[in-house]
Amino acid sequence: MRLFRPVRGHREDATDAALLRAVADGDSTALAALYDRHAGWLHTRLTRRCADPEVVREVLQDTFVTVWRSAAGHRGTEAGGWLWTIAARRLVDARRATERAVRVERAGQDGFVAPPPAPSAEERVLAGLEYGDVGAALDRISPELREVLRATVVDGLTTRETARLLGIPEGTVKTRAMRARAELRAALAHLAPSGDPSPLGGPA
Repeated sequence: MRLFRPVRGHREDATDAALLRAVADGDSTALAALYDRHAGWLHTRLTRRCADPEVVREVLQDTFVTVWRSAAGHRGTEAGGWLWTIAARRLVDARRATERAVRVERAGQDGFVAPPPAPSAEERVLAGLEYGDVGAALDRISPELREVLRATVVDGLTTRETARLLGIPEGTVKTRAMRARAELRAALAHLAPSGDPSPLGGPA
């Protein structure tokens, strides 16, 4: 289901950065252009994580509403990783809302209110990608390593799926994943030399 009108007035070869600058200036057709470019793969990835098409539709819509409101704060030239971080966080929020509704319903039935679940490892990583030192450290590693880290850690894709997504051999995915973790730890150590462990765990 389309959420935006067809694009008018923007070249198909306009960069993500140019479109985001236009969105930041209030250009809704630039937002439609970004939607046309990125909504398909976002929908596919969200569907892998959530079987409810209505939730996926709402998360996708919320993602581009967030882009409309936050485009001025985007750093870099390529929007894909940023868009996926937003979409993944919106999906986490949707799941939490569903869990809260279930707890409230059960409380009404038996008078017992279950405590909220502890944040999952995925949620902690996603939060780190948006806030704090992890997000800053990610900006310090090379783009080809960053995209592998996002695919394998944030996206939860297997090595084979990541290779297919990025168009590189599986061996290259494994090598880049190990290099990415090493570079990220080094960047985190530089930003936070207190020795706090990386939220990304051990070697790939």
